[in-house]
Amino acid sequence: MNTQNGHPQGLYLLFVTEMAERFSYYGMRALFTLYLVAAFFNEGMASQLYGSYTGLVYLTPLLGGYIADRYWGNRRSIIAGGLLMAVGQFFMFLSACFVKQSIFEDPTMGGAIDPSVDNSFSLTLMFCGLGALILGNGFFKPNISTMVGDLYTKEDKRRDAAFTIFYMGINVGATIAPFVCGTVGEGSWNNLEPFKWGFLCACIAMLLSVIVFVALKNRYLVTPEGLGIGLPPAQSKLLLLKEMAEKEEEADDGGVLNECRELQRFYFGCHLCHISHTAGIHNHRPWTYNT
Repeated sequence: MNTQNGHPQGLYLLFVTEMAERFSYYGMRALFTLYLVAAFFNEGMASQLYGSYTGLVYLTPLLGGYIADRYWGNRRSIIAGGLLMAVGQFFMFLSACFVKQSIFEDPTMGGAIDPSVDNSFSLTLMFCGLGALILGNGFFKPNISTMVGDLYTKEDKRRDAAFTIFYMGINVGATIAPFVCGTVGEGSWNNLEPFKWGFLCACIAMLLSVIVFVALKNRYLVTPEGLGIGLPPAQSKLLLLKEMAEKEEEADDGGVLNECRELQRFYFGCHLCHISHTAGIHNHRPWTYNT
């Protein structure tokens, strides 16, 4: 549904959905390295793990985009990705619930991880959570952005402003998250419990993102003509219309080409007639006779 002077209401649905997802993502990232250093690894290893996580997060959208284009569609991919990320955040919460203190001296005074403390179960939960977050982001991130453009026609000048509004939602979520999750989950080497509440906040934000999207997608995520966007390819009327438009363009191009060919045949025929006529005139000599 489009408004006369403003933007489609679907844009604001995508705005809220993406804002909550970015809150979840950046809220977890604000605590991640601190959690690793306080419970499991030294700073060097924690930095490597953090870098690997953020790198894989931006690699998996290649897979998510391919599956959405071929099989699932944008909507189903966003829901699956959001649920996976919520599960991942919940695993991070569980990891922080079962973690044991493993540093017993201030790290600034030389304190380090005590290898005798068994945190393997908590570490396994954390890696399961990271895997779900990486895979879920791959399904969620590339597919929600592409839906913004489908809310408008190609000639609609509001599309550029729509993407600006959409990315404002990303920035708002990313700005608020460290303050909220960082405040709630401000843990340390000798007090690990607050970390779980920060991860839980991120989990709740992700669940809210999915719930809002599922509840309102059928009502607001439509084209100006009222067709649903983001459906699986087999069900997408929008995709069918695009294919029909392309075929019509090809047919129009083919029709023009056929007309050009017919004109070429016509002028070529006229040219042959002219040559034949001229040859006939030159071969006919009424002033010659046989002797």
